[in-house]
Amino acid sequence: MMTQSTASDLLLIVEDDDALRTRLEKAMARRGFDTLTAPSVATGLSQIDANTPAFAIVDLRLPDGSGLDVGEARQQARPKARAVVLTGFGNIPTAVAAAKIGAVDYIAKPVTADEIHDALMAPPNELPPPPDAPMSPEEAQWDHIEHVYHQASNNVTHAARLLNMHRRTLQRILRRHNVPTGTP
Repeated sequence: MMTQSTASDLLLIVEDDDALRTRLEKAMARRGFDTLTAPSVATGLSQIDANTPAFAIVDLRLPDGSGLDVGEARQQARPKARAVVLTGFGNIPTAVAAAKIGAVDYIAKPVTADEIHDALMAPPNELPPPPDAPMSPEEAQWDHIEHVYHQASNNVTHAARLLNMHRRTLQRILRRHNVPTGTP
C-alpha cells in the first residue's frame, strides 16, 4: 500500500511472513510512514531501485536469500537511510554484518511496532536501552541448538556434529523440548 509520499517518510518492509508484514505495514502507517512491502529479496531490491526509501525494516532470513542483501542495496542507494534488521535466528556474525551495511538496530523477534519505530527514530548516536526481559543462558543455548538443528535439515547426526556434541545428548535435548526427531 503506497500513498502519496515524500522521500523522507517512505518505509520499505521486507518480510516473508504475510501476517507479520501486514501487521507491520498497518502499524507503521499509523505512526506516520508511507509504506512499501516486499515478501522477498528480489521484490525488496526492485522496490529500492524504484523508490529509494528513507527507512527499511528487513527480515534477515527470506525465502530467496538474505535480507542483508536488501540492506546493502538500500545503503548504496541511499546512505543516510535508516534500517532495522529483524531476525528469529540472531548471531554475532550477522549482527556485525548488519552494522556494516548501516542498520541502526538488529532486533530479535518477537518484536513490537513500538520497538521498531523507536529504533528507526532514535537519534543517530544514541545507544539502545538494555532489554526489559533478556534471554536466560538456557534460552540462548536452546535457541542456538534449535537453529543449528533446523540448518542441518532436522538431521540429528549432522546437527550433533555441528554442535560438537554426542548424537544421543542432542536427541535427549530435542525430546525434552518436544521436537520430533524421527527416531524412537
